[in-house]
Amino acid sequence: MPRRPGLSARLKLTLSYAGFLAVAGALLLAVVWVFLLRYVPDNSKGLLGISPNRYLLVRTFAPAAAVAMAFLLVFGLAGGWILAGRMLAPLTQITDATRKAGNGSLSHRIRMKGRQDEFRELSDAFDSMLQRLESHVAEQQRFAANASHELRTPLAISRTLLDVARKDPARDRGELIERLHAVNTRAIDLTEALLLLGRSDRGDFRRESVDLSLVAEEAAETLLPLAEQRRITLDVTGGAARTSGSAELLLRMVTNLVQNAVVHNLPSGGTVTVRTEEHGDTSVLRVENTGRRLPPDLVATLTEPFRRGTDRVRTDEHAGVGLGLAIVDSIVRAHDGTLDLAARPTGGLLVTVRLPATRPA
Repeated sequence: MPRRPGLSARLKLTLSYAGFLAVAGALLLAVVWVFLLRYVPDNSKGLLGISPNRYLLVRTFAPAAAVAMAFLLVFGLAGGWILAGRMLAPLTQITDATRKAGNGSLSHRIRMKGRQDEFRELSDAFDSMLQRLESHVAEQQRFAANASHELRTPLAISRTLLDVARKDPARDRGELIERLHAVNTRAIDLTEALLLLGRSDRGDFRRESVDLSLVAEEAAETLLPLAEQRRITLDVTGGAARTSGSAELLLRMVTNLVQNAVVHNLPSGGTVTVRTEEHGDTSVLRVENTGRRLPPDLVATLTEPFRRGTDRVRTDEHAGVGLGLAIVDSIVRAHDGTLDLAARPTGGLLVTVRLPATRPA
């Protein structure tokens, strides 16, 4: 907001230094007067001859004291201006970096040299903030570009199907409607996933006590028909694991993990194990599935948006939108937890979610 012009910090420090020196000089003169001159006899009328007296000392001392005070004032202003400039030089660097960041240059870093002090600490904190902000903006731009591409694909397919139907009125309408329904369903799923991802990133949800073991059982019950269809054994074990958060988001997190484990499994005869437990102040959820061996470089990128893992087994009816593990990662971070993905030596994936534990009231 607009502000009225005022004195600069350098000028304020300069006046402070000069004022301090002036006050110190005045106090020194006062000490000389109180503890020295007051004990010298006063001979302003010349009654005591030419011996030293207060009258002579005051007439001799006063002009010299005035000159000293003037010198202290000038010296304080000049020296204070120089010292304030040197002291505030790091602040000028930080201000310049702030202006550049405000103009969109997030790649600029201060990298202030010297030993640790308040200004260096502020500089390092500002550099860290710029680094996180640059990374976040780059991630958002990449996500927006991927989302635009993913949303454009079903819309382009729908337009192509409608153009074909318009040019060929004799075409089977049932097949056309079925294909349009599938394409629109995929677009709706993608939109809902994007909205959920944005909601979890913002963290605007009401927290309540949630038992991850009950959430895991609910998710497994929902996905049991899919697992039976694929001949996958789905097993939920472990004890209570309470945490604080959104029951809806945590259910979506577990559902995405279990569905991901079922879909990206062996063609048949695979297993999915869901286990919940508490370790001290941490509630742990583990989802483990069989499958093909995954290269470590692929596992490290599975939580990126629209990263589907092309080396993993999948089918068209559950192709997904590439946001399953990205949503899981966002929900875990929104609940102050950690997400670890590790490839199993025999094939498949082990996902470990750690959330802060809470005790029942």
